[in-house]
Amino acid sequence: MRNIFDLVLDKINEYSTPSCIGLDPDIRFIPRMIKDEAMSRYGDTRKGVAYAFLEFNKAIIDATEDIVGIYKPQMAFYEKYGPEGIQAFIDTVVYLKNKDKVVIEDAKRNDVGNTATAYADSHLGKVKLFNAVEPIYDVDLITVNGYLGEDGVKPFISASVENEKGIFVLAKTSNPSSVDFQNIKCVTDGNTVENYMLMMDLIKRWADGTQGQYGYMVAGAVVGTTFPADAKKIRDRYPDCFFLVPGYGAQGGTAEDIVSCFNKNSEGALVSSSRQINYAYLKDEKYTEENFADAARDAALSMKNAIASVL
Repeated sequence: MRNIFDLVLDKINEYSTPSCIGLDPDIRFIPRMIKDEAMSRYGDTRKGVAYAFLEFNKAIIDATEDIVGIYKPQMAFYEKYGPEGIQAFIDTVVYLKNKDKVVIEDAKRNDVGNTATAYADSHLGKVKLFNAVEPIYDVDLITVNGYLGEDGVKPFISASVENEKGIFVLAKTSNPSSVDFQNIKCVTDGNTVENYMLMMDLIKRWADGTQGQYGYMVAGAVVGTTFPADAKKIRDRYPDCFFLVPGYGAQGGTAEDIVSCFNKNSEGALVSSSRQINYAYLKDEKYTEENFADAARDAALSMKNAIASVL
């Protein structure tokens, strides 16, 4: 059977890159002409901010749509502004889907039982109305926090299988303090392992049997670039788990760091970059606010070429 990661791999092959562009709009860094237009339409309101976010996202997408096939909006930047911000998120997803892109929602949802099912239905499936059902967020994949165990993850896996969607479970994240918990040793089945390896064992247990045409389960793992030795350890043991790889660029991860996240055939991972692409115009004096999208395009091409050079 085919699953979501077959589609992900098809997109990677179509665009010849495992690059993924994050869409993390921050009102502080939105170019002035977009903010001025938003305020002229809606005033200094949340609706104005939402309009600015959507226009900013559309410009980034238009400038990079021939470079990558996969995008990752981070829900927190949109939820921050209430229903208007969430609508900007939904409108961004629709814009991406109309361009035939794969959409990963970075939301790190986590709960159990009916609550986890409600999250899974609204983000990956459909919700029941009175007599009908309809999709709400309609993303292709979502990040999930597995700390609550099987009760919190299985509903997302079930929704993924039913709707041809997928999840990435946090395993070894890119932030420096991840070592405070994820690298602590624990004893399981008589073996002493790091917590991140225990989480990988659980992901494998929860999702085994959902492998698609290319052999990957519908539950992947978030494995950051900033700990390449840990990533290699995970990759060597779990070849059928697809990785979402944050930490490239602004967090310090380099192209060389990402190599350990890939299988021997140079597949099995998506490398995500957000700030380095979204706000590339702030990093180089040759760009102005007016050509922020050109700066994003150049940064996306640079990332694509850097990754290609090491895989």
